[in-house]
Amino acid sequence: MALADFIPSEGQRRIAAAITAAERHTTGEICVHVTPRCRGNVMKRATRTFNRLHLYTTKRRNAVLIFIAYEARKLAILGDTGINDVVPEGFWDGEVEELTRYLKAGRPVDGLCEVIAHMGERLSQYFPGERDDENELSNEVSFDDLDDDEIDDDHNDEYGNME
Repeated sequence: MALADFIPSEGQRRIAAAITAAERHTTGEICVHVTPRCRGNVMKRATRTFNRLHLYTTKRRNAVLIFIAYEARKLAILGDTGINDVVPEGFWDGEVEELTRYLKAGRPVDGLCEVIAHMGERLSQYFPGERDDENELSNEVSFDDLDDDEIDDDHNDEYGNME
């Protein structure tokens, strides 16, 4: 299944617009990455994707990744060190639960747009917007169809196995 089968191009535009709107109120950077498969631990895969996409390169280390493996029915939300150093443990748990409900209902675009808006509000409490803030990362949904054979198949999915 291609990305367009999971999130049609109009949905991808809505998600990018939601990210743009959410980032108007925060210096935080929100990214969405979609892949079909994840046989191993979803947090390990999300971390590998976070690093592969160089999301750690923001000036304030305040990027957050929403990672969805739609065929595997797994998701994770992962913040960079600048976020993790200031927010309480379990900070993204509510967003994971909310997005899981939308995904189970077959409404990924609506869920992503709502969760992204909420994430922008929450990030603004710790990383308020600044007049001269630049958009450091793309707001477009990223996608890959990589094989994850090298990831351990330990299924300890702390942040949301959608099954």
